[in-house]
Amino acid sequence: MIDRIKVYADTELTHRAKLVYLYLLERADRKNNTCFPSIKTISREVVLSESSVKRSLNELLERNYIAKEHRFRNNGGKSSNLYCIL
Repeated sequence: MIDRIKVYADTELTHRAKLVYLYLLERADRKNNTCFPSIKTISREVVLSESSVKRSLNELLERNYIAKEHRFRNNGGKSSNLYCIL
């Protein structure tokens, strides 16, 4: 079970990072708490710049609220990252 209150109460987390976290939480698969939206999609849907989204994701990674896994296509090209809500 994911404890949202912990994120809300974290005074060191910016409001932008909290918004991105809630976005990921809403998009996550309920069985394994993972999702794979692109930076561009997150940016568009939460109305933040791509650089703000990247900074927010880094905050969430550093504070261990999410984990990130790089994904690749069959031809070796990079795909969107897989985010796991911890």
